[in-house]
Amino acid sequence: MTTDLAAHWYQLTTPFTPDAAVRTATFEQLAVAYESSGRHYHTLTHIRALLWAVEEFPLPLNDIEAVQLAIWFHDAVYNSMRTDNEARSAELARQFLAQTTLGSDRTNRVAFLIEQTKDHTQPQPNDPDLHFFLDADLQILGAPELDYQQYAQQIRQEYWLVPGPLYRRGRRAVLQKMLDTVMLYRTEFFREKLETRARYNLQAELESL
Repeated sequence: MTTDLAAHWYQLTTPFTPDAAVRTATFEQLAVAYESSGRHYHTLTHIRALLWAVEEFPLPLNDIEAVQLAIWFHDAVYNSMRTDNEARSAELARQFLAQTTLGSDRTNRVAFLIEQTKDHTQPQPNDPDLHFFLDADLQILGAPELDYQQYAQQIRQEYWLVPGPLYRRGRRAVLQKMLDTVMLYRTEFFREKLETRARYNLQAELESL
């Protein structure tokens, strides 16, 4: 899998990152981050799933490179005990993109996309690329039941420092907040494909807690 992802990374970044050493060092930095020992769900497998969703999506994206860069960096910084992971991940993306020819507008765009993953339940502007990105990030919610249960277990493992009663209380709040949204998915493609199953999975996990 790492080989496939490396090929994707270099294909994506080579056109605007002429320095091969920068491309290689950043890929290695990301790979180490996503495969660190404390991660169980927010790994390279998650990144691969989002990149695959780009290929599956039936409509063209306005800036596919910005979306793909946001995918690569959106969980680059992940600490379950902190609340600023998205901002720190966006800053890491900015640091890399400052060494490229991407330009400030598109760099800001990548950072913006990353920052919006902090809360998937908030209202968002009419922004097709953002809607796709947020939906792809939540596609696991609509996975088959056993896959969803594995995801829920992986999230618990990432919060292993949190005592059981506190974790269950916090997780119930997160699940209920998602269930209370009018629509989990913002694009018709993901909504038709995953909305019903996602709500079933969320409700089942909530009841199990």
